Amino acid sequence: MIDESLQWRKEYGVNEITEGTIPRWMFETGAVYLHGYDKEGNKIFWFKVKLHVKDAKTILDKKKYVAFWLERYAKKEPGMPLTVVFDMAESGLSNIDMEFVKYIINCFKVFYPKLLSKMIIVDMPWIMNAAWKIVKSWLGPEAISKLKFASKSEVQTFIGPEYLPPHMGGTDPFKYSYPPLPDDDFKTPICENGPIVSEDETESKEGEMESRDALESSFNSEVAVKPKKVNFLEDSVKAEDNDRGDTSARTRGARKPLTTFKGPLLDVSPAEELSFGSGETEKKCLIILSNVTKNQVAFKVRTTAPEKYRVKPSSSCCEPGASVDIVVSLHGGSQASPQDRFLVMAAEMDNAGSQELAQFWKEVPKAKIMEHRLRCHVLECVKPTASPLRDSPVDTGSSGHHDLDTALMRMMNCNSRLEQKLNTCLWVQKVLMVLVLVLVMLNLQCLYLLATAQRPS
Repeated sequence: MIDESLQWRKEYGVNEITEGTIPRWMFETGAVYLHGYDKEGNKIFWFKVKLHVKDAKTILDKKKYVAFWLERYAKKEPGMPLTVVFDMAESGLSNIDMEFVKYIINCFKVFYPKLLSKMIIVDMPWIMNAAWKIVKSWLGPEAISKLKFASKSEVQTFIGPEYLPPHMGGTDPFKYSYPPLPDDDFKTPICENGPIVSEDETESKEGEMESRDALESSFNSEVAVKPKKVNFLEDSVKAEDNDRGDTSARTRGARKPLTTFKGPLLDVSPAEELSFGSGETEKKCLIILSNVTKNQVAFKVRTTAPEKYRVKPSSSCCEPGASVDIVVSLHGGSQASPQDRFLVMAAEMDNAGSQELAQFWKEVPKAKIMEHRLRCHVLECVKPTASPLRDSPVDTGSSGHHDLDTALMRMMNCNSRLEQKLNTCLWVQKVLMVLVLVLVMLNLQCLYLLATAQRPS
């Protein structure tokens, strides 16, 4: 498999395939693209069968086009599987290309093993049954278990209506167009820089309540308030202290990251995922960005669900050697989903201070932008032990148990990764042992031949 995969990558020039090397008309047809997520949080790889016409002259370009999408996704979401959907609506015998279908199957079987979550064939015409029986013969037992045939009504058991087109009974308003590439569903959060208006109003009301309570307590205790002189230097120092206080208040209660991704411009913590739960203490997560360059770095955070999350700050700059804390919180009664994604974008600012961020992002070349993706992990709900007392030790224990469960889950994931590495090492060790045995056998054979040659006749 390794040999076949490397030969294929060399023959098709997979490492050199870019958006510019694929004929533009292929992107414009919209026959193949990435968009949306299934109910398990896997990205959907759409094949619009009615738009495919068998043509020997373009088959190589079409194969490279599929390789472009698979390679792009494998690099952006390493280790995350895909759900392939063959939309057979309005397709017929003229759209059947067995060579192309066999190539797609081979991609998931040999070139990108374990990348396929499932393959859903939607609304297949009866006239194509014979063709798919041949396809099944190319699949192994494991792959056949991943093959799902579904009608328009049955497909919703795998994919929610929000990611299904109207002709499949869905509500997704997405319409394919090119450019740009449609695989990035990231949008700018509603609060571009700082809190949204409603949160500002809430904070101001809380401030008014606190000041009113303070005044009432001062009057009740009959404490005389003496007038004091205003010192502008003191006020500025206090303002800085207040800013620090605001930051600490903002990050209070946010889940601290435990892992770090080492990037060329920024170190991003956490490395892979933000964990949210249903509890009040599980609705905030912290992203820490650390500048590892000698220049100022501009950053912005985008999300696939801007209506659900509030990001503070969502766009700013990070000084050389400094760190920035970004709070991501669920808004209102919104619930996190495995389909939700976050994108951290960063670019080095050569002439810091002289550019506005909005203008900078318009002018910065795409090649100079660092991108790092984070997915959402939904924590399992832990039911607390029933207790009539609000502040009883049981409540504290339940939150402690929840944190312990989270830590154990992380340890289990880490152990599984270590187990995989150990298995790889054992496999290499076995190969080396076989090689050593072969060398020993060769040496013994050589000695035997030498002894035979020296023996007098």
